[in-house]
Amino acid sequence: IKQAVISAQETSFDFGSIKEADGKVSHTFKIDNTGDGPLVITRVIASCGCTTPEWTKEPIAPGKSGDVKITYNPANRPGAFVKTISIYSNGKKGSFILTIKGKVE
Repeated sequence: IKQAVISAQETSFDFGSIKEADGKVSHTFKIDNTGDGPLVITRVIASCGCTTPEWTKEPIAPGKSGDVKITYNPANRPGAFVKTISIYSNGKKGSFILTIKGKVE
């Protein structure tokens, strides 16, 4: 049975210090399919409404990669933040977790 396996070389990203006035910040995680079947990302859920995910909708072939772009809106959220993003796919039981963090000044 051919199965997809979701993985990523980078699973967390630190924005460092960002200014609230500068608006939204984004980071794109590269998602790899290390299995031998097509990887389908079915949904991506952020822990907070301030975090918006966009992702590759078409199946990711074995050995190829797709993107999950995370946009964080710092408006009215001063201080440090850590947000988790759960990726649901056919490449793992349960969710594959990405994390973004930083500090809003």
